[in-house]
Amino acid sequence: MTTTTEPPATVHTLTHWLSNAPAEGKSGRTAPVYNPATGQVQANVPLASKAELDFAVQIAAAAAKKWRSSSLSVRSGVMFKFRELLSARRDELAAIVSREHGKVHSDALGEVARGIENVEYACGIPTLLRGGYSEQVSTGVDVYSIQQPLGVVAGITPFNFPAMVPLWMVGNALACGNAFILKPSEKDPSAALFLAELLRDAGLPDGVFSVIHGDKEAVDAILEHPGIAAVSFVGSTPIAKYIYETGTKNGKRVQALGGAKNHMLVLPDADIGMAADAAVSAAYGSAGERCMAISVVVAVGDAGDKLIEAVQERIPKLKIGAGDVEGNEMGPLITREHRDKVAGYIQSAQEQGAKVVVDGRDIKFDNDGFFLGVSLIDGVKPGMDAYDDEIFGPVLCVVRAESYAEGLKLINDNEFGNGTAIFTRDGGAARQFQFDVEVGMVGVNVPVPVPVAYYSFGGWKASLFGDTHMYGPEGVKFYTRSKVITSRWPDPAGSKVDLGFPQTR
Repeated sequence: MTTTTEPPATVHTLTHWLSNAPAEGKSGRTAPVYNPATGQVQANVPLASKAELDFAVQIAAAAAKKWRSSSLSVRSGVMFKFRELLSARRDELAAIVSREHGKVHSDALGEVARGIENVEYACGIPTLLRGGYSEQVSTGVDVYSIQQPLGVVAGITPFNFPAMVPLWMVGNALACGNAFILKPSEKDPSAALFLAELLRDAGLPDGVFSVIHGDKEAVDAILEHPGIAAVSFVGSTPIAKYIYETGTKNGKRVQALGGAKNHMLVLPDADIGMAADAAVSAAYGSAGERCMAISVVVAVGDAGDKLIEAVQERIPKLKIGAGDVEGNEMGPLITREHRDKVAGYIQSAQEQGAKVVVDGRDIKFDNDGFFLGVSLIDGVKPGMDAYDDEIFGPVLCVVRAESYAEGLKLINDNEFGNGTAIFTRDGGAARQFQFDVEVGMVGVNVPVPVPVAYYSFGGWKASLFGDTHMYGPEGVKFYTRSKVITSRWPDPAGSKVDLGFPQTR
């Protein structure tokens, strides 16, 4: 398959972002940033030291004091302008995502669009931060609540959505009056710098938004720094658990979204064509590198053979190649090592007794990019590596079930609980499924049920550490803390000493 894309003329070194300007790295350590479609290094990214992170926190802390004093109208105005700049320059941002992540341009545009939705939600911050007021709770006494920002907060974001996931966090955090430090993935860091430029151009004051690149040293510095009040994270479950445990041990508020093994339950009465289209789209879109990808189809009864046949018919029509080549539908994986790891799951499934119906390793590509064709594996069972692990690649596993109850049990017994879907024409079965299933996000004939921005994103079980979901109403809650005021003004009748416990009377 053709995967032609232009190689970089030179390899440049990226910068951090401090006080609304690029800031050179000082640690002396860097990491390569690849173009996954060619396998070539296109940039180097600085890896921050603990001292550099500390300096960023100092800047953010000073800026946060001024920013929290700004009016809600000023903050929402910045968000409105930011939203307009994102919309006007979405094509540029999508191109950056394609170049460093590898996903095709249309998919990158979709990512940017979903990120913009979250900025639009944050534009309504004057309404979202309204408190409550109770008059005359006792004679001459009123009680009211307000929401206040935390101060300096940080986000640690993954490689698979380098634009959207930061926008899940940044809009609400800034609109609520916090200063934000973003540590993007070192694999595709340039989208974060582009967002920083747009925020500056939107009128965000110096120091309120910073970008610090880095590896584990920077992450640990964020988790341990006493000047950072809260940390948001999206990534794999082992790292999410580490982030949560380390951050909370250091007194921080933490929301850590982990991995997934999203099942799609297909009942015998489902529209098989619709289910096959959905399975192919949700399993292979973005080369399967989505935490909401469908990686397992649970086919009930005689739906299995029909679905396998329908999916198999669709696979040869997929166009795989470089993300910047028009017409391609799926790009490469993020690194050579990850591609080889994904290919290993195909081999292990075969060795453990599953049937490889379509083998993505058979497809040959004409350059050194990190490409892998799509795979379809039938007869997968719990206990096999391909079922138990989060593959995070273009591999769709099919598990057979005799009944709805057996399929439901498979889903509920899985350690992950991020997203799931049911495909059926039976409204009663769909309603029962949404009642029964132990998963945070559910699709009914919708394969990738990512909530709109005015709801919140989050899974259950090993897919989420912490009690607050991402963005939407729970995002505003996460980035603020409530304060309750009980007030009484001088009464002309005077006051008296009363050592009793206050009562409402």
